[in-house]
Amino acid sequence: MNANQNKEVIFQDLGLIDYQEAWNYQERLFQQVVDLKLANRESTNPQPTPNYLLFCQHPHVYTLGKSGNINHLLLDKEGLSENQATFYRINRGGDITYHGPGQIVGYLILDLENFFTDIHLYLRTIEEAVIQTLADHQIKAGRVKGLTGVWLDFQPGSQTQPRKICALGVKTSRWVTMHGFAFNINTDIGYFDHIVPCGIPDKAVTSLARELPIPVNTDQVSERLRYHIAKQFHMELKFQNIDKT
Repeated sequence: MNANQNKEVIFQDLGLIDYQEAWNYQERLFQQVVDLKLANRESTNPQPTPNYLLFCQHPHVYTLGKSGNINHLLLDKEGLSENQATFYRINRGGDITYHGPGQIVGYLILDLENFFTDIHLYLRTIEEAVIQTLADHQIKAGRVKGLTGVWLDFQPGSQTQPRKICALGVKTSRWVTMHGFAFNINTDIGYFDHIVPCGIPDKAVTSLARELPIPVNTDQVSERLRYHIAKQFHMELKFQNIDKT
C-alpha cells in the first residue's frame, strides 16, 4: 500500500436536496480534488487529496447519462409537470434513471489513487457494499452478467424476472470520481413506469420495502450501507458538516 494514500473519507448526509444543488456541490468538490492533484505535480511538498461520500434524497427527478437515449423518457414536459418531476441531462455514464424520496442516493468523490486505479473494481466494490447491506436484511442479491447495478433473482435460469434494486452511474477524470448509486428503499416504484430504466426494457425494478414483509427504516439501512462501503473500500469515515454554498 502506498504510504501517501489518504483513506480518510469525509461523510455528510445532505438530506432531501434539489438535484441541481447537489450536482453543483459535487462538481465543486470534484474540481477541488482535480485541481489539487494537478498542483501536486508541480509541488515539492504534495498534499493528500481529500475524499467525500455524500448521502441524500432528491425530489422526483429523471436524469439521463451522456450516452443515454432521450426516447427512454416516456413523459413530455406536461407529463413531467403532472408528476411533479424534473429532468436533467448529466455528465455521468449510463442511460436514464429516476431519483426520488425514499431512495438512498450516494455520491462518491474519491481520488482512486488513494484506493485502487481500476474503474471496473470500483463499480464492483460499490455493488458489493449494497449486496452486503441487503444480506443484513436477509435478501440475497447479486449481479447480472454484462450489466451494472445490484439485482434480485439474478441467477441465470431463475423462474422470476431479475429486478434491479440499485443503479450505478459514474464519471471519472484523472482517477477522481463523481456521481454514484441510487438504492431503492421506500421508493415509489411507479415513477419507473415513466422511463425505460437504464435503457433496459426487459428487466424490472424493485425496492427494499417491496421485498420485505415489514416496514423499512431508511436511516437504519443508511447506517448499514455506510458501514459496508467503508469496509469494502477500507475507508476511515469522518462525519463532518460541509458548507454546500
